[in-house]
Amino acid sequence: MERQIKINNWRIIKIDELLQTGNWYTAKEIAETIEDGSYSPRTIQRDIEYMRDTLNAPIESDSRGYHYSENNFFIKSIPLTEGEAFSVAILNPLLEQYRNTPLESQLRSVFQKITNCLPDKITVDTSFLNPKITFIPDRVENINPEFFQIIFDSLKTNHMLAFEYRPLQKNTYMQRKINPYHVVCQRGNWYVIGFCHDKGDVRIFSIGRMKNLSILNETFTIPKNFKTSDYFDAEVGVWLSNKKPVDVELLFDSSIGTYALNRTWHSNQIIEERADGSVYVKFPTNQKQEIIRWVLGQGHTVKVLAPPELAEEVKAELKRTEELYK
Repeated sequence: MERQIKINNWRIIKIDELLQTGNWYTAKEIAETIEDGSYSPRTIQRDIEYMRDTLNAPIESDSRGYHYSENNFFIKSIPLTEGEAFSVAILNPLLEQYRNTPLESQLRSVFQKITNCLPDKITVDTSFLNPKITFIPDRVENINPEFFQIIFDSLKTNHMLAFEYRPLQKNTYMQRKINPYHVVCQRGNWYVIGFCHDKGDVRIFSIGRMKNLSILNETFTIPKNFKTSDYFDAEVGVWLSNKKPVDVELLFDSSIGTYALNRTWHSNQIIEERADGSVYVKFPTNQKQEIIRWVLGQGHTVKVLAPPELAEEVKAELKRTEELYK
């Protein structure tokens, strides 16, 4: 999107505010009214021509000056600061992380509607960003785009869902029927939390591992005691492991101490730098499996101090991994 600021947005807004009063103003009066009168009447005339010819403003003129012929007209525009303009500019390349996902077209449509609110020549140049900023997206599952609409419709109307599902530990699909309570996205992967009629309990289902999804005529009511915090920690992950949070204590090696200190691991964290440069971090979470996966990915630089059972599970997983290389 190649856009450059050619018209002063702020000045257009000020002229619009004056003309909305219904009074007549000459170009000289407008120039003297705006700011400190540093603009020439000719500059104001160019702005008015732009408003009339490009923005279709109903501006009439005669010996008295200019005014709006329609009482309720106003310029539909968004005045942007330099920082806000950069934020709009950066949004377009940021959407690259959703490429080939069901949300890409919707998000680009939203972005287009935002930029359309700007007058045609009051624009933002994003071309300079393309060679200078790169976004590396998370790997995502392949999801049938139609599933999103089906699932969101069922959430809105409280209708049950039926689908075939392939659990991680299986190589076959199983029929499932659920009451969908909530949808959550973790690092680009989408999940539905709902009551599973087959298991008689609330479970989490990956949308990417569903097929033959359909919305049923049967409806349901979400239990009053349902809390999303029982099933995932929005700051850690969505693995259903422990409903009751436990205090996780980690020790980061001094080699990555600066990295550990400069991150917020959890909003309820305790973080301490020790004399040897290592960093102690403690926070509550119900996402034991997610912590195990993350710790294993850090290798020797992170050690689990507590709870003891979490440390034992990490040890057991390391032993199983070691067997792969014998």
